[in-house]
Amino acid sequence: MSESSDSDAPEAADGTDSPQVTDSANTSDSSTADRPDSAPGTVQTEAGTAASVVVCFDMDGVLVDSEDYWHVAEREEILPRVLADGSRTPDLDEVTGMYYGEIYDYLAEHYEVVVDKDAFMSLYEETAESIYGERVELLAGAREFVADLRGEGVPVALVSSSPRDWIETVLDRFDLEFDLIAPAEEFDGPGKPEPGLYEAAIRDLGGTVDRAVAIEDSANGVLAAARSGAYTIAVRDDHNRDSDLSPADEVVDREDPAALYEAVRHSTRTIRESVSGNSGNSG
Repeated sequence: MSESSDSDAPEAADGTDSPQVTDSANTSDSSTADRPDSAPGTVQTEAGTAASVVVCFDMDGVLVDSEDYWHVAEREEILPRVLADGSRTPDLDEVTGMYYGEIYDYLAEHYEVVVDKDAFMSLYEETAESIYGERVELLAGAREFVADLRGEGVPVALVSSSPRDWIETVLDRFDLEFDLIAPAEEFDGPGKPEPGLYEAAIRDLGGTVDRAVAIEDSANGVLAAARSGAYTIAVRDDHNRDSDLSPADEVVDREDPAALYEAVRHSTRTIRESVSGNSGNSG
């Protein structure tokens, strides 16, 4: 892993089959690419060939600054109501980046919880309304950068542990569009830190893991992306200064969006050049 945007060529990885994101071709206007009827959620590429490179963005902590708000809410409001008085409390790094339904399962297994799962999820849903609807801000230049990638023919996915309605709140507020929305709640398998969500999203974009770039911020998200075989760029910010982001191929600071975008540009360019070179050699 390096802490700069100038990196070596992404290494190839084996892209094996994994469960699909269920019905990612939702009726939401935020996911706009045409998809073949035989494979819901799959972005159709020219002549049915694999895309030369695809890009996957995490949402929380990458595109929007929600993690700081979530950490305060979890520490001061949610966990005190969920865990028994005087019991051990988790390091927030343990659960950041996970789907909130799986956070409850994790807490129930490792800690002493005093509410049921429905009550737990209601606490998160109530908090999410104000965080996404009123408080978060979009990373500077993100809308234009995603639009530029898509305009250049690079399929782009949003791969998030947040449920679709939270995602759509963000997309609507900031006028964001992606080729594929891949929420963990719609995935038939374990979410982050397991790699399946990324593997499915990359496949549904028409790509392969050795031709994919993923941008993440949490230790769980970075681990999921890296395990999938995608070239992984980690975003460092105040909320994750002490997090282990070592599985990433490189780390950039969220306070410097231009460096992040250059890192994505560099990695996608390297992959495209590698694909082009391999095609020429095979001829």
